[in-house]
Amino acid sequence: MSSDLPAPLAPHTALSRARLDALLAAAAGRRVVVVGDAMLDVYLRGDVERISPEAPVPVVRVRERREALGGAANVAQNIGALGATATLVAAVGDDRGGEALRTLLEARALRSDALVTVARPTTAKTRVLARAQQVVRVDEEDDSDLSLDDVTRVRAAVARAMADADALVLEDYNKGVLLPVVIDDAIAHARRRGIPIVVDPKYRHFFAYRGATIFKPNRRELESALGAAVDLAQPDALPATFARLGVEHLLLTLGEHGMALVAADGVVHRIPTTAREVYDVVGAGDTVTAYLATMLAAGASAIEAAIIANYAAGVEVGKLGAQTVAPAEVLEAYDHHALGG
Repeated sequence: MSSDLPAPLAPHTALSRARLDALLAAAAGRRVVVVGDAMLDVYLRGDVERISPEAPVPVVRVRERREALGGAANVAQNIGALGATATLVAAVGDDRGGEALRTLLEARALRSDALVTVARPTTAKTRVLARAQQVVRVDEEDDSDLSLDDVTRVRAAVARAMADADALVLEDYNKGVLLPVVIDDAIAHARRRGIPIVVDPKYRHFFAYRGATIFKPNRRELESALGAAVDLAQPDALPATFARLGVEHLLLTLGEHGMALVAADGVVHRIPTTAREVYDVVGAGDTVTAYLATMLAAGASAIEAAIIANYAAGVEVGKLGAQTVAPAEVLEAYDHHALGG
C-alpha cells in the first residue's frame, strides 16, 4: 500500500503555530449539528484468574464498570471538548441505555433535546477487559431502518437543529438512522446555510452524500464501494471517483501511513501520522470527524482542518477507549512535532 502514496506533507510548515492557536480559539461558540447513530459504550474491567468449568473461556471477575458515549455521541462530546456547541440528532430507546446516554450528554453540558426516542433498544457495545486487554465485545442493537413515523420525527429534529448551525456532521454506523431522505434533508439545510458538511460513511448509503465538503471513508471502505483499488499516485484516475461521489474532498485514513486529503481537482496531500504511541484506536475516527467539522466551522481550509484532526487523532490513540481530546493537547502535540520530537 505504501508504494503508491505521495510524499508526506510537513504539517508544521503548512500550518503555523499562530494559525493553529487562532483556529482552536475560534472553535468556542461555533455550533455543530451531528446527525447519526449514537451508542452507549460500556467497559467492564477486571481480572482473570481461572478458566470456566462450563466452557474453555476465561472467567473475568469485574472490578469496575464504566459507561461512555460512543458513535455519533462520541463525535458530539469531542466537539464539546473543543469549546463548541454540539447538537446531537440520533435515535435512542426508551430504556436504561437511552437514559444513560442522555445523562452522559447532560453531564458534559451537551444538548440532549434533539434525541428522538424510538421503540427499539439503544445501541450498546459492552467491552470486557482484563489487564487492559479486551476479552470479548457484546453488541446489543437493532440495526434495521427506522419506521416511517420515526424517520419523520428525526427529519423534524434535523430541521430544528440546523436553524443556527455552523457545520454539519453525518455519522453513519449503519444502524438505520441515516436513511437517504434524512441525508438529503440534512445536506439541503446545510447547503442553504452555506456551511461545511463532514461525512463519515458506511456501505449502505455510500453514494448518497453528494454536496459534502469532506467525505471521510477509510481506504478499505472506499475501495470496497468502488469495486476497485484506489491509486493515490495516479491523481488523473480520481475524477471518475469524485464524479460518482459528488463531494469536494476525500479524506482517506491510511493506518500507519496517516491520512491522504484528495481534492476534486486531483491534488493529493498526505499527512503523516503524529501518534507517539498507539494504545487503543477505539474512538480515533470520531475524534477526526469532530475536529474536521469544528475547524471548518471556525474558518479553517480543508487541509488545515485535516492537519489539526490528524494531531487530535495522534493524541486520542494514546488513550484507553473512546476519549476526548482538548485543544491544549493538540497544541502540545504540534509543539512536540515542530521541535522534531
